[in-house]
Amino acid sequence: MIAVMPPAKKVMLESRLQKRLRALGMATFSDYCDHVLGSEAGSGELVHMIDAVTTNKTDFFREPIHFQYLAETALPEFLEENAGPGKKKFSVWSAGCSSGEEPYTLAIVLGEFASQHPDFHYAIMATDISTRVLEKARLGIYDQHVVEGVPIVLKQKYFLRSKEREKGLVRVVPELRSQVSFQRVNLMEEHLSVPELVDAVFCRNVIIYFERATQHKLLNRLCGCLKTGGHLFLGHSETVHGFDLPLVRISSTIYRKVL
Repeated sequence: MIAVMPPAKKVMLESRLQKRLRALGMATFSDYCDHVLGSEAGSGELVHMIDAVTTNKTDFFREPIHFQYLAETALPEFLEENAGPGKKKFSVWSAGCSSGEEPYTLAIVLGEFASQHPDFHYAIMATDISTRVLEKARLGIYDQHVVEGVPIVLKQKYFLRSKEREKGLVRVVPELRSQVSFQRVNLMEEHLSVPELVDAVFCRNVIIYFERATQHKLLNRLCGCLKTGGHLFLGHSETVHGFDLPLVRISSTIYRKVL
């Protein structure tokens, strides 16, 4: 795996790793690298290192065009194609879910669609490499300002305000939390631990951190996890242009698997 880390980020990286050096009683970054990469004990430290250096920024209903397309186009098409006996469950994977805003947004969108279509059933898997953000995601507790962009009707339906109002916290309702299955997955693993092919993958603002060859490998892996006809959603600054992939472009950041 090769991540893109410009020289300007060196100070930030050193600052974040300094805490791990102090925790382990190490004097230099060289000692720390030898420990992480060159010893059996270092394999456990790798998780702490990833937690320390990864940046996690997301919002509810971020890039709303994706959720609009899902609700107005992808889900009705799925329902029409899977009507009658042997109905299938719509499965979606939030890859790089960070602190949970994306998969909970998906749960809201899919739940609202299901309330209008009783025969519609769904499953949401959410993964990230950082154990720290996965713990936060499972709790589903956020600062009140984080949900300001959520429509008021949905906010009242899916979020509970803290009894201690001065804390300014809200929590995702238990019914919604139960709809999302969180687990740790490293997207750079050769064989991704996805139990079955999915109908949609949201992998937004993830591939921008890798150089082009690694992007191609990751996108190929994601395509391998998609059903034929399934959708791939990328971030607003990401593209599959120039890659040989079994995808057709629906819009600048929405693709559909054709093979």
